[in-house]
Amino acid sequence: MPKIIVDGKDVECRDKIPVLQAVLEAGWDVPHYCYHPGLSIVASCRLCLMEMKMPNPKTKALEWVPRLFPSCQTPVKDGLEVRFNSDKVKDNQTHCMEYFLLNHPLDCPVCDQAGECHLQDYSLKFGESSSRMVEPKNKNPKKDIGSKTLLYADRCVMCSRCVRFCNEVAGTGELAIVNRGSRAEIDVFPGIPLENKLQGNVVDICPVGCLLDKDFLMQQRVWFLKSADSVCAGCSAGCAITVDANEGKVWRLKPRFNPGVNDWWMCDAGRFGHKYVHDPRRLNRLAVRRGAELDYPDWSALPEIATLRLEAVVQKDGAASVAAVLSPFMSCEEAWLLASFVRSVAPQAALVMGPVPVDGEDEGFPKGSNGHASKFTIRAEKCPNRRGIEMILAAMGGTTLSYADFEKQAGEKKFAAAWIVGGSPIDWVDGDLKKALGHIQTVFAQDIFPGALTDAATVVIPSCSWAERSGCFVNVDGKIQPFEAGINPIEGCQRDGNYLYAISGGTGLYNAAKVREQMAKQIPAFGQLHVPPPVPEHAH
Repeated sequence: MPKIIVDGKDVECRDKIPVLQAVLEAGWDVPHYCYHPGLSIVASCRLCLMEMKMPNPKTKALEWVPRLFPSCQTPVKDGLEVRFNSDKVKDNQTHCMEYFLLNHPLDCPVCDQAGECHLQDYSLKFGESSSRMVEPKNKNPKKDIGSKTLLYADRCVMCSRCVRFCNEVAGTGELAIVNRGSRAEIDVFPGIPLENKLQGNVVDICPVGCLLDKDFLMQQRVWFLKSADSVCAGCSAGCAITVDANEGKVWRLKPRFNPGVNDWWMCDAGRFGHKYVHDPRRLNRLAVRRGAELDYPDWSALPEIATLRLEAVVQKDGAASVAAVLSPFMSCEEAWLLASFVRSVAPQAALVMGPVPVDGEDEGFPKGSNGHASKFTIRAEKCPNRRGIEMILAAMGGTTLSYADFEKQAGEKKFAAAWIVGGSPIDWVDGDLKKALGHIQTVFAQDIFPGALTDAATVVIPSCSWAERSGCFVNVDGKIQPFEAGINPIEGCQRDGNYLYAISGGTGLYNAAKVREQMAKQIPAFGQLHVPPPVPEHAH
């Protein structure tokens, strides 16, 4: 690994990265706008300029060069010496910040970016407290550039991140820089709105309040939000995300850096697909059918109810008459707990992979890459944990069935009891399952929404959304990724892990990490989690 000298200190850094990235990773706070590690380097904002030593053409001795160099465009090299803590560098930062603020409106109190705006931060740390601007500021109209995004061009610092993203990652090129000089601005091409499937990322990478998410606009102040590290449940890619919530409600999802999985990005389907979490139709209380009537017992009664009813079926019809359908929307811990419980009561019970929703084919970006490697892929498999459930089934052994075989055998009256887990935000019960349910005497229905499954159920168990649970998913590449709950369950619900842990005989409170420790004894792979590296504190 190369070693460079920054402000007189030795810094060991990764090879073939810019000096800016190296010093950010080492903890330096170097201001920057146009640089983003996932985009091409244009060195246009000039905020990250540094002093650098180079050989004197005559004496060959290393000397400080009079001019400044863009640290984002200068690759690291062993022995390179640079400095940011100098009067010349600070003077450049002050002048750059003055230029950025010339036409910028002073509307921080009503700007959605306030609290996480790098123009605010840099103006305080690297700028001046007053402006010498006396002429009227240039004003641009606010523009509706797409169904989900607004453009406030007055706030733009012309970093061009959004333009490069649309060209290099999305490959759709809707955005461009129009006009020149002080009149330059970001805009869409005429008649081509910003509607690509990754467009929400331009809001994330905008360092100021220029590009804004219509869904989040004027909804919450960011300093009220509490963030939890999670994994998107929208498809099998397993994008690392942050769930931003307040007062029990999810307000937005943002991508987390996750190299080799989603890098810095996420798709709009995952970003805006969390609305069902707060759907008023959700199931919110435990229900048990006793004859023709429904009873609503306390959650503490569920372990006894589940055990007694399954034991009665096993005693009457045998252990092979029980089945458990494990949904690919369950976490690995929840699936393992449920499978363990069912097999403890009925050792010959059949374990079934639940239905795996597939929509079209995998879609790679950038568009029109002509066979080159994709920078981002939206997976056709619209569930987060098929491979995790397959690992659980393989480890449990015994009788395992495909979902189609389960429906067929259930229709032939081979099962007297079945624990069926749903969890999909869309209606997933097909006609074959509806017919089969009529032949199963005892049905435990664990799902988010009411439907044909819960109508036919003996015991209805409300399930929580992924945003209310913790555990881990295994993505399409086999990476085991943990996620944490972003909000508490809705009133009347319990987290799936809580009641499944109690049912399986666990004592105390459910803890996903402790359950994984138990799982790792049987399935060693669960001892090796894929955890994204932390992002440098001052990078954005």
